[in-house]
Amino acid sequence: MKLNYKRTLLVGMAFFLISAFWQAYDAIIPLIMTNHFGLPQSVSGAVMSVDNVLAVFLLPVFGALSDKVKSRFGRRTPFIFFGTIAAVVSFIALTFIDNYQLARLAMEFASVSTLETEVLRSVALKFTLANPLPLVGFIATLLVLLVSMATFRSPAVALMPDVTLKPLRSKANAIINLTGTAGGIIVLALGMVFATSKNLYMEYTGYVVAVCAVMLTGFIIFLLSVKEKKWAEEMEAESLRLGLSETEAEGKGGKLSRGEFTSLMLILASVALWYIGYNSITSKYSVYATNILGFDFNFTLIIAQAAAIVSYIPVGLVASRIGRRKTILAGVLILATAFGLGYFVTPSTPELIMYPIFILAGIGWATINVNSFPMVVELAKHGDVGKYTGYYYTASMSAQIVAPILSGFLYDIFGMRHIFFSFGSFFVLCAFVTMFFVRHGDSIPLRKKSALENLDVDD
Repeated sequence: MKLNYKRTLLVGMAFFLISAFWQAYDAIIPLIMTNHFGLPQSVSGAVMSVDNVLAVFLLPVFGALSDKVKSRFGRRTPFIFFGTIAAVVSFIALTFIDNYQLARLAMEFASVSTLETEVLRSVALKFTLANPLPLVGFIATLLVLLVSMATFRSPAVALMPDVTLKPLRSKANAIINLTGTAGGIIVLALGMVFATSKNLYMEYTGYVVAVCAVMLTGFIIFLLSVKEKKWAEEMEAESLRLGLSETEAEGKGGKLSRGEFTSLMLILASVALWYIGYNSITSKYSVYATNILGFDFNFTLIIAQAAAIVSYIPVGLVASRIGRRKTILAGVLILATAFGLGYFVTPSTPELIMYPIFILAGIGWATINVNSFPMVVELAKHGDVGKYTGYYYTASMSAQIVAPILSGFLYDIFGMRHIFFSFGSFFVLCAFVTMFFVRHGDSIPLRKKSALENLDVDD
């Protein structure tokens, strides 16, 4: 039994383009709303949570719909095709509306005697309130964009289990994460090229077009290479041959035991808590780094992503020896420590100090991320993998609804400087408590033949 790395990498191109999009979205949308429209942090946070609100409702729906589709291209590919095209068009259109706002705002700024950021944002807010139509158009287009992305996120995630044998899915999940991280790093590099953290009032059309080109590159590779229907049929045949078919596997079917159900709830609570902490940082770090610290957020995030990539294989090695739960607990402590250290970085601190902190954060998040989803799916009974995937996304997306709103509210009251990193660290530490009491969904430590095989932490 051996993972087909080439196929897994090609299937991961769908996740590659998704990750590229969200990296760009999280970087520029908060800056546009805060600086170009002058919205308060709490309102900006509420808008940033809209994608997660939609995801809670739409991801299970489109995931279930894709289960029922029967086409010559497979079940998931049609959703990926139409969703990507609609997302690219609406993302570029969004920048045109922003450009219109900037052009009109430039005339207002001409009469302002100071270039202080807070004063300019106050002017932008007054201008937006006096003429809210550009903001309305921006939000409407944003909704189209987010719905487009929601149509194919669950189908893209479900595609990997469709074509991968169950014992190999953790290894495949690590490869998928590597592919997605690569997409995020490319977009962060584009952010440095376009200097998105240097000019608070820049037009983002060129940057977004470049990001969309990256997305379309992954999209074209996916379409030309992935034979979804054929690969899924081959996986089913191989599962039957090896006696791994879920219809025949022992222990499948029926309800969860009381202990299993308790563990599932605790795992999902942990997912929600660490996502609240993590998302509160990632969704507003571009604003915090630019407006509070005066740092280039792009390079800092590239370092964190690179640290995550380097960590995937060692994380698999550790998990294969001590189990998923203990590995996740270690990752939670690492991530909370990184955020705690970030609190002590001030505008007078050399930017270089932030790099090891984000390296630590990247390692911590990789340690959590590789192992958490397999723990949820491990508890799934026969035919329920899609449903349990939905449980995982409901927990993570609900958390990402709460994170920007709650953190933004606290930023407006107490200021970002003292709340930003302490908020993230607190909620990540809370996840340690809930994960500590989990007793099911773990893996039996196994001895592997190679470093790459240590990515497979399934039983």
